[in-house]
Amino acid sequence: MTTPPPLADRHVQPFAAQDIRTLLEVQASLRRDHPFLVWQPFSGPARRWSYGQFVERVRRFAAGLHGRGVRAGDRVLVHLDNCPETIIAWFGCAWMGAVAVTTNAKSSADELAYFAAHSRAVAGITQPKFAQMVARACTDLRWLAITETDNGDDPGANRPEPSLSFERIDGDPASLPPRPHDPMAPFSVQYTSGTTSRPKGVLWTHANALWGARVNAEHETLRADDVHLVALPLFHTNAQAYSVLATLWAGGTAVVLPRFSSSRFWQISLEHRCTWFSMVPFCARALMDQEVPPHHYRLWGNGVCEPPTDPHFRVRTLGWWGMTETITHGTIGSAHLPCASLSMGRPAPEYQIRVEVEGRPAEPGETGDLAIRGVRGLSLFAEYLDNPQATAESFDVDGFFQTGDRVTVGADGWLYFADRSKDMLKVGGENVAASEIERVIITVPGVAEAAIVGRKDPMLDEVPVAFVLAPGLEPAQRAALASAVQDACRDALADFKRPREVRVVEELPRSTLEKVAKVELRKLLAAEQDRG
Repeated sequence: MTTPPPLADRHVQPFAAQDIRTLLEVQASLRRDHPFLVWQPFSGPARRWSYGQFVERVRRFAAGLHGRGVRAGDRVLVHLDNCPETIIAWFGCAWMGAVAVTTNAKSSADELAYFAAHSRAVAGITQPKFAQMVARACTDLRWLAITETDNGDDPGANRPEPSLSFERIDGDPASLPPRPHDPMAPFSVQYTSGTTSRPKGVLWTHANALWGARVNAEHETLRADDVHLVALPLFHTNAQAYSVLATLWAGGTAVVLPRFSSSRFWQISLEHRCTWFSMVPFCARALMDQEVPPHHYRLWGNGVCEPPTDPHFRVRTLGWWGMTETITHGTIGSAHLPCASLSMGRPAPEYQIRVEVEGRPAEPGETGDLAIRGVRGLSLFAEYLDNPQATAESFDVDGFFQTGDRVTVGADGWLYFADRSKDMLKVGGENVAASEIERVIITVPGVAEAAIVGRKDPMLDEVPVAFVLAPGLEPAQRAALASAVQDACRDALADFKRPREVRVVEELPRSTLEKVAKVELRKLLAAEQDRG
């Protein structure tokens, strides 16, 4: 097992003697009345917080947490769709020294139970439509607070009792005990899919958060007069770091939506004079059917530079690549100079990037394994939460983090994304480990073995397809087993992880060591799609 590189020194680094409070306090002082957060629900009027108002609410939330018994180092489950409470809770936990565990709002009860137990969360924050599931799944939480609305929508009979209201997490900031500004203190946790049977908790430090804020703002050339539209999920790195933290560093304004909506996109963009939007490919495809009005956007961010759709939208797209573990972009296009169309940019100057083929550097035109080297706890994540083995195994002997992605090195020096580790799927912008789905399917009576592979999808990039080994069944029995598999996945997995098709088969193709030859299953699906 490789020994992971050491953590960043808390004294000799760009953020020595600082934490996220430092940045919030500075911006509240410099830009007290400038709008920081605009919440634009799909029903009802927008709400606004200036920098001064936002920081005051964060401080009072932190004091409210302390008043409820939460202490520095404690972990708090934050299970919310996009809403202002998500951002207040995220920063409020960090202000008082707690660690927000932000979870995918599409998670199943089984997944939530794992997140809460693995992180040892002491309390939870959620919204009305999730409250019952969270309470039943996360039985060790000391208390649960619930927002007044479901992302701005009236929850009706699910409205929380006053004693459970999120708004009750409020206190006098003077009651907070003094705490040093330690950049290496834990900041937040996100659970990310991996090649193991359960997701890993990616731990960020305060230095990671400040790094993400500063570097993302510089990569994106964000300014104080920018208005950044935030429509991607706030539990994820893209919205957290590429959008909210970067906007905070630049002193700009973040306009937050409940979710991406192609039908509302241009109206909201024009109303708030938005100038920046971080997206995933699905967003651009969904917007192609919309009429493009005169707008104020100066840049979009996406996985590729300058796609052919840029002339249609009359905006330039800055391409990039990054992961939860990198906090910011490991590769990036240029906001000032022309970029190679459809590339993922060039190595960001803040990192070392390596692309290797069987242990040697990839030549131009070759596709190899992508690895990245930075500083743990600063430009790379601190660790996989309470999992030293997984942390160590993710780095090689030279201290490079093994991303699991494969990249083609262009003759022009630009990098082009090729594919992922074959057991990872990308479903509508969400990373999904095949093993997570297989772990559920194999529990279904009658299933001998299961293999999940991705099938190309015009809107979601790819979707999971399940091949289930169950020899000797009659057609009616195969149909019943496929239905049972779908039921098990529906109960245990978020909807985007569930197979779009279940095929019960007599045998599975094999490679060396009797492993399932998933490449053959992918070829089968591709051939079927080619035939139409």
